[in-house]
Amino acid sequence: MTNKTWFITGASKGFGFEIAKAALATGDNVVATVRKNANELATRLGNADRTLVVTLDVSNETEVKTGVKQAIDRFGRIDVLVNNAGYGLLAATEEATDEEVRRQYDTNVFGLLNVTRAILPHMRQQGSGHIINISSLFGYFNSVPGFGIYGSTKYAVEGISEGLALEVKPLGIHVTAAAPGLFSTEFVSTDSYQSSQLILDAYKDSVGTIRKAVGQIHGNQPGDPKKLAGVIVKLAASSNPPLHLPIGPDAVENFRKKTAQMTKEVDEWESVSKSTNH
Repeated sequence: MTNKTWFITGASKGFGFEIAKAALATGDNVVATVRKNANELATRLGNADRTLVVTLDVSNETEVKTGVKQAIDRFGRIDVLVNNAGYGLLAATEEATDEEVRRQYDTNVFGLLNVTRAILPHMRQQGSGHIINISSLFGYFNSVPGFGIYGSTKYAVEGISEGLALEVKPLGIHVTAAAPGLFSTEFVSTDSYQSSQLILDAYKDSVGTIRKAVGQIHGNQPGDPKKLAGVIVKLAASSNPPLHLPIGPDAVENFRKKTAQMTKEVDEWESVSKSTNH
């Protein structure tokens, strides 16, 4: 087989769009999902013979199943799933309402699971496939106040990826949690991330400072989304892909900081931790 078929969620902009373009540039087929304006995305991607744009909301399991069926009907198989759909929530834990948190998890976690469950039967039948779950540097180390809830969804993505990898490895299916750092996408633009409706003065010196800084960060992130897309294409072509892949110097640094901090804490408390057996 020379051409792969990709299924990419959240493909209207940012990472999803750049990955779709990069996959098409290699001669592969792409199924790109969006919540609206499918015709517009199809025009922007071009390559009509190798592109299928599907309208769906990943949090709607029925729509996901219909979208996957459309993909199989068109191309006959799905070789690479990129679970990219997601958004950020900026909020102190106390500020975030139950509805805001559930909506965040519905997209970033349960939506990812909806798509994965719908595609796995086809990958199992093929005896091959690669599931690439887009995580975050905050999935390693929650180093910025206000992104705790968002980061927790990416911790979940990391954990889901680890468990899934153990389950599907004997079936010939690879899993990678790819964790980008800060890239110049629309992630921190006002029409992409969401902020809690409730803002408490008690958190003005922690989360409040981040709220003020977010606008300055947008457009000044160090990472190039096109280069990230190239990394994902290279990852999908690997016969021995990693389970965890931080992407960007800041993501690698966050991983190193987290492992160093955890090692230090475990070492300091080791005698207490080991004192619990009968």
